[in-house]
Amino acid sequence: MRKKIKPYYIQSFIKQFRSALEQFIIPLTIFQGIRTILLPTMFDIILLAILLFLAAALYMERG
Repeated sequence: MRKKIKPYYIQSFIKQFRSALEQFIIPLTIFQGIRTILLPTMFDIILLAILLFLAAALYMERG
């Protein structure tokens, strides 16, 4: 028999994940920016752009 997945539990899990992500996105972006300045590679630049976009999206949606 399969377990039923409650939709409210999934939404709660996603909210907790987003909350944790909001706390770590700025320090990760700062670290990646420093790393990109010191040793710039194409991967670092793309990763920094993704982190900046993600941080902007999270903070604009919040408020």
